[in-house]
Amino acid sequence: MARVIAIINEKGGSGKTTTAVSLGAFLAKFGKKVLLCDLDPQANATVSLGLNPKNIPLNIYHSFSKKVPLKDIIKNTSLFNFDIAPASADLAGSNIELLETRDRESVLKELLLPIEKNYDFILLDPPPSLGILTLNALVAGNEVIVPIQCEFFALRSLEDLFEIFDLLETNLKKEFSQIFGLLTMYDKRNVLSREILKKVRETFPGKVFETVIPRSIRLAEAPKYGKTIFQYAPDSKGAKAYERLAEEVINIQISNL
Repeated sequence: MARVIAIINEKGGSGKTTTAVSLGAFLAKFGKKVLLCDLDPQANATVSLGLNPKNIPLNIYHSFSKKVPLKDIIKNTSLFNFDIAPASADLAGSNIELLETRDRESVLKELLLPIEKNYDFILLDPPPSLGILTLNALVAGNEVIVPIQCEFFALRSLEDLFEIFDLLETNLKKEFSQIFGLLTMYDKRNVLSREILKKVRETFPGKVFETVIPRSIRLAEAPKYGKTIFQYAPDSKGAKAYERLAEEVINIQISNL
């Protein structure tokens, strides 16, 4: 059965989609069968994997709205073992339509049930907000990764998000097996970055990945070419960091056996 990981941050620019795409690529490199569900109407993950949303007749919106099975909308990517449930701008309509749906926060969970056995990992990339699509990702996921940019408000952002997860566990009876922060856009030459890294690890011991994602021009460039960082610049510092992250994520599974 797949490990379902929601990659969440209510703030844009944190490296959320970059993390979803890059982590998926390196999990696939390590022989894992991976599905990435693009839940963001901006479809950035879809584009980052070389697909044009306008040329895809069925996407995850149709699964949400018309109950088209996910297996019918899933696309292969150019990486072996790495599939995507693509998004398009149509998905914005789901924000409204789901509000009128019974058990609206559990629609994605139900859609995933028939295909979970086909994958080792299912990664969920919702919008940078705490709306109904993100809530669906949190209900469907049993693990959470929170990418946090190395900046002044990083600690506060993590505190707020961990409080939200506590509320979900209380109000929806939802239990997460793992919740980890991931520090992104780290610049070791920057004093503030080093201070934030130290403070976050002190405040959330055992809840922050050892891997830190550096600022990297290559990471920013790769989506323009419809490639993952593994394909575009495999020897770059950004690629090496996401490779280490994939190893950490896989080892969490080993330690919990």
